[in-house]
Amino acid sequence: MSTEARLELGPSSLTDALYESIRKRIVNGEIPQGEKLTEVRLATEYNVARPTAKAALERLTALGLLRRTAHKTAVVPVLDEAEIRDLFFSRMTIEKAAVSALAATGEVPADAARAQVAIEYAARDRLFENQVEADIAFHTALVAAVGSRRLTRMHELIIGEVHLTMGQYQAHRKAAPTTVAEEHAAILEAIQQGDSSAAADHLAYHLEQAQGRLLSTLSGD
Repeated sequence: MSTEARLELGPSSLTDALYESIRKRIVNGEIPQGEKLTEVRLATEYNVARPTAKAALERLTALGLLRRTAHKTAVVPVLDEAEIRDLFFSRMTIEKAAVSALAATGEVPADAARAQVAIEYAARDRLFENQVEADIAFHTALVAAVGSRRLTRMHELIIGEVHLTMGQYQAHRKAAPTTVAEEHAAILEAIQQGDSSAAADHLAYHLEQAQGRLLSTLSGD
């Protein structure tokens, strides 16, 4: 991007607005995997102070959307097959525990239900970016609703990388627009029916399908 070009930020706190703008650019692939992000670059592009740029970079690194190299430079990570499999192994472990616990209560979290509606609208209108955002919100809501701070923290450690893979590889596009919404609906139905085993099974199937699409995209199939 030309040093003359300036990116405008919204009215929220400057650090939050900067973080959100960069996050979206990374997830949608505008800032591709392997690209370096420095305080100087962001301060110049957005016309902000370097401490503000540094704070945004630190948040993105903590979320997993950036990694620090040996020279401390922040880089958008490139996830290989082994890392993707490990990511989904971790995600499967956390989210299966979450839906099993929720099914024991028989209550569908309100935030998950709202995210499901958003997914269905996005699928209907074929709005890929909205579908990705709603998908992340859905899974985050399921884990948060359990009420375990430690489980939520573990999920927070990986959800940034999940979001990164969904946005940059766009593997959702390999499935019919309604597929993800239908798989989510099956999970919510099992939770509502109080069937922990079915909820875990539907969640596992959903993530296995997502991993398969992602690895297929990675290999160029």
